[in-house]
Amino acid sequence: MTLGQLLFFLPSAFLLAVAPGPDNLGVLALGVSRGRNEALGFALGAASGCLNHTLLAVLGISALIAASPLAFQALQYAGAAYLIWIGLQALRSRGASLAKLNAPSAANGFAPYFKRGLIANAINPKVALFFLAFLPQFVRPGAWSTAAQIATFGALFTLAAALVFGAIALSAARLGRWLRGRERLTVWLDRMTGGLFIALGLKLATAHIR
Repeated sequence: MTLGQLLFFLPSAFLLAVAPGPDNLGVLALGVSRGRNEALGFALGAASGCLNHTLLAVLGISALIAASPLAFQALQYAGAAYLIWIGLQALRSRGASLAKLNAPSAANGFAPYFKRGLIANAINPKVALFFLAFLPQFVRPGAWSTAAQIATFGALFTLAAALVFGAIALSAARLGRWLRGRERLTVWLDRMTGGLFIALGLKLATAHIR
């Protein structure tokens, strides 16, 4: 890995992580509506999902999915359905009061939202194809193996995403903490979060990606 490769790749990775998308918009919404632990869980889960796409790119499975319309469409609908499911869960919530967020519950905390973020990212076919197209752009012919370079770039992108998403989570959680002190707003915060995830799911389901 040369210094030139890193100087070219890292700014691109951070800019792409900052660009609005389902992951960072979801982190922002959860930080405001649910709290720091939930937002950080989703943020790091979504970032960790990038490792799955890195592995798929290294193994070439993403290319096989891209070449099979049926497999790609199935994965696309699965990702959309999961985002919509997350949104429906938020719509059913009765609000995220400070008492609820501080109480131990399977619905709150870092771990459940880490799992949600991981799954939401890992089954998103747009991210799979993005990694397949993006990471090889930085591979240097004649250097160490292509697979090792792609794996390294994927790990660096995951780190960049974790830093960006984590910063968004912490910033949004501060605003959310102030808003959640006003109990009447908490239900509407969850409604807006649910609406956002449902909209993202519908957008993915109806997108003509190929």
